Amino acid sequence: MTTPDNDAARRHYWAEQLEAGYELVRRIQSFPVQECCEPFGSLKDEAATAGVEMLFSDTRLAGTLERIHWIRRGLIPDVLAIGRAMNQRGWILKIEDGYRSLQMQKQLGSKPEIFDAILKKCLWENGGTLPASEVLFRRGSVLVTNVPKVGTHMSGTAIDISVWRRDDGTEVWRGNHYLEMSERTPMRSPFVEPEFIANRLAITEMLEQHGFMHFPFEFWHYNKGDALGHILSHIPGAAKYGPVHWDPASNTVEPIENSDQPLRPIPEIQQEILAAVARLNQQQ
Repeated sequence: MTTPDNDAARRHYWAEQLEAGYELVRRIQSFPVQECCEPFGSLKDEAATAGVEMLFSDTRLAGTLERIHWIRRGLIPDVLAIGRAMNQRGWILKIEDGYRSLQMQKQLGSKPEIFDAILKKCLWENGGTLPASEVLFRRGSVLVTNVPKVGTHMSGTAIDISVWRRDDGTEVWRGNHYLEMSERTPMRSPFVEPEFIANRLAITEMLEQHGFMHFPFEFWHYNKGDALGHILSHIPGAAKYGPVHWDPASNTVEPIENSDQPLRPIPEIQQEILAAVARLNQQQ
């Protein structure tokens, strides 16, 4: 049961975590990257060839976007090693998402159901009053990355995952479903039951043994070799992977120009806020 005091604590934690996330976003924007232009590889094909039992989400991202289970080729051996270790434990690694193009990321951030969910959380955080557009910009920058350099999916260096049991096909439960958007989303949220935190951390340990670091503000996201990975791993020097345009036909990549600039600037987000408020008013 949520009491007023408990609800206030949840709002405080939510705001505190999202502000910390935005500070991390700003650090990523200024971190050096020297793109190596390494091509991509198919996780699904490589897992099948290696005989590693893995699962791959076949649902549409945000209901319309086809998931791309490809990442940088040099990272695939690490993912296979993680998958193999999970098989030995009686688990199956499921890849929920991999690479996203700029168009996919921008469309994802603008999806009405996603943008409306962020707006509702910001209204809740602000006691029912619509916050300034800058707040929506900061919150959205953490929850659905709005800057290519920050969004490691656009670098082909990130995987969103869930984990399932081999014996009965049930999910190794982490307290919530993939893509939860609440004060329970951060990896070590105090509002998640201890046994589910234990599952989150056990999974995280297996990934981080192979250099895939967890994004502290999402319990499903791991990445390696990019600016965020270097920051979380305390690796000095420029990262070798940055956001890229990927051509599937030739399997070549091209660095994205102005990758530290938002895909959706504040004036555009202000228009999205007006549309979201109108949709919310229609529901009431």
